[in-house]
Amino acid sequence: MIDSFWRAAAYCLHPRVIWWSVVPLLVTGLLAGVLGYFFWESALMAVRERLDAWSLSASVLGWLASVGGGGLRGFIAPLIVVALAVPVVVIVSLLMVALMMMPRLVDLVAQRRFPLLERRHGEPAWRGALVSLGATIVALLVLVVSTPLWLIPPLVLLLPPLIWGWLSYRVMSFDALAEHASRQERLALMRGHRLPLLGIGIVTGYLGAAPALVWAVSVVSLVFAPLLIVVSVWLYTLVFAFSALWFIHYALAALEALRASQPEAVSPVAARGGA
Repeated sequence: MIDSFWRAAAYCLHPRVIWWSVVPLLVTGLLAGVLGYFFWESALMAVRERLDAWSLSASVLGWLASVGGGGLRGFIAPLIVVALAVPVVVIVSLLMVALMMMPRLVDLVAQRRFPLLERRHGEPAWRGALVSLGATIVALLVLVVSTPLWLIPPLVLLLPPLIWGWLSYRVMSFDALAEHASRQERLALMRGHRLPLLGIGIVTGYLGAAPALVWAVSVVSLVFAPLLIVVSVWLYTLVFAFSALWFIHYALAALEALRASQPEAVSPVAARGGA
């Protein structure tokens, strides 16, 4: 894991990796900008109306005004809107990396580090898309169901990275092995290396939470939320590019070790010829 970590970090400085990270940034950033331009004000209004209609939030806002914190009232709705938008940005960024960058990154690592590793094309592209879609739906459902638990301070630091980590583990492990491994090899590797792969996913899940500090450090900066979301998209893209490279280096090295540990099968014709 450590060897794959440093190799992934070094590959992030490769000019082609930097260039490839621009495309998901442009796509997701354009989507975030369009949605922010057309729906930002309406989303703020809807959240404010919901807060005013909810008795608990109304009492909390009234208490803030009584203790001199009335100025914070105007920042609560933007904070909620951005907090709800960031998970969507995370998932879209992950899907963009999986669809646009992952095949190119696999080819880059294979050409530079594993040129002799046979490509057995164990999984078609459409199955990878289904795996990504299914894992994303499961992650979204768990995210929605677990949202009330985020109010408990320890869990808010544990649940989101675990969810993102599991999603990264499912999507990127599959994509890293789909081109080179057969179906049996992929299943064996994902079963035998489940804990290390899941560990990589959890670590990268925590790394994926770092870009949220761009807008969470200062409440005042939420005035520029649409711009900051685009900046966050760029940071998420870089984090997910590093995550993809980490999974690729680890998975292909494990595949190479698996094949090296297995004796080559001797065909009947070769056996008779040798005899």
